[in-house]
Amino acid sequence: MGIYGAINSAVSGLTAQATALENISGNVANAQTTGFKRLDTTFSDLVSGGGATQASQVSGTTFATSRATNTVQGDISQVDVDTYMAINGEGYFIVTQASDVVDGSTSFADETFYTRAGDFERDAEGYLINSSGYYLQGFPLDPDTGNAVGDAPSVIQIENQPLAASASTRLDYQANLPRVPDTTDYDGSDEGSALLDAAVGAGNVTVANEQAFLDSSISGGSITIYNQNGTAMNVEVRYAKTLNEDSGVPQNDTWSMYIGTGGDATNAWYDVGDIEFDSTGAMTNMTAGVIGAVNGTADGFTIATLDIGGTTATGIEVSFANGSLTQYSDPDGTASSVALDQDGYPAGELTGVAVDESGRVIASYSNSQQRAVYEIPLATFEAEQNLKRVDGAAFEATTSSGEADLSGGGQILAKNLELSNADIADEFSKLIITQQAYSANSRIVTSADEMLDSALNMVR
Repeated sequence: MGIYGAINSAVSGLTAQATALENISGNVANAQTTGFKRLDTTFSDLVSGGGATQASQVSGTTFATSRATNTVQGDISQVDVDTYMAINGEGYFIVTQASDVVDGSTSFADETFYTRAGDFERDAEGYLINSSGYYLQGFPLDPDTGNAVGDAPSVIQIENQPLAASASTRLDYQANLPRVPDTTDYDGSDEGSALLDAAVGAGNVTVANEQAFLDSSISGGSITIYNQNGTAMNVEVRYAKTLNEDSGVPQNDTWSMYIGTGGDATNAWYDVGDIEFDSTGAMTNMTAGVIGAVNGTADGFTIATLDIGGTTATGIEVSFANGSLTQYSDPDGTASSVALDQDGYPAGELTGVAVDESGRVIASYSNSQQRAVYEIPLATFEAEQNLKRVDGAAFEATTSSGEADLSGGGQILAKNLELSNADIADEFSKLIITQQAYSANSRIVTSADEMLDSALNMVR
């Protein structure tokens, strides 16, 4: 049994080392494959038999098995593609494959796969697909609440549909009005000459009185707002001081706020309302004008209908909340620290898709708006080393791996890729050992064959 046992053991060694060589060659071939997990080789001995005493025990054969390294993370490298991503820690992207394409529309298979290869890019239909042909899945987000919708992820698709316009409803206004405005009419000494020209009168400013109004008022800035259809409207603001504080008369400094009509045939400027300031420069009281009503919180005006150049917007609230409108002394005599902000925007075309650090797919539009449209879940497994390998650096769940858990996982790193965890230098070290072991086993076969020939030749 000794010679034949030696040949049997050596042949098993040759077979085992051939398996190791196969794994090494696959690892080397995929050293640059995104998200690839190398296969290591484990050797086990198989005892051929023998007695219980030390002298009667014999060495057995060997058997090689492949060992997955799914839990060993590859290096993470930064990239410049907005939709590329890597996973730092546990977890897999949930993907599927296309089953058919009919009339340019893709349908998908029922099978679910898992991968660490995050080189996803948007295709012509708006799907995120990686270089191996797997389509990314995620949870759609409710546009109002931003919360994920549904319990099961679906294929992510970001279509080219324009983002609808949103009408402006709020105009946040900040400015400091000077105590003495430096108008064209101001003579430099008489504060009364800086007040609104009496010829202009109260209410809206007519076209006939526009020049007198401009000469006795100051600019309050301008901003573009949008109506319900997304049409842009240029809101130009001016202020005219109408009353100066008088120690002998119980009155505050008072200003009137105006908005340009944009070329109305009758009125050049709309009267929004009057604003009073006390001796400290704080706003104390407001009075409704022709188009403006004091809002419910008494910190601004509500304009029910605003028509500028033939374009109409409704429900505009001009807010001076948190003391944003003041009257402090200013040597320049102009409105300072002017800042206007509004909440509307026009319709916009899709300009780009990216992934943020929280694992959400962000769509960007030509109107400078961004929308989170999908949330990318990560799948984890109780025994991920038992996942079944499939083509394209992907895996399939098995009974041994357990079902996918979508409640945890590591961190998604935007504009990064996880590289292969196969190291060329390490694989070459294994290759040298494997080659030497294979050569040694082949020598045992040769030696055993020569010994067997000698035993057979003894009877000749």
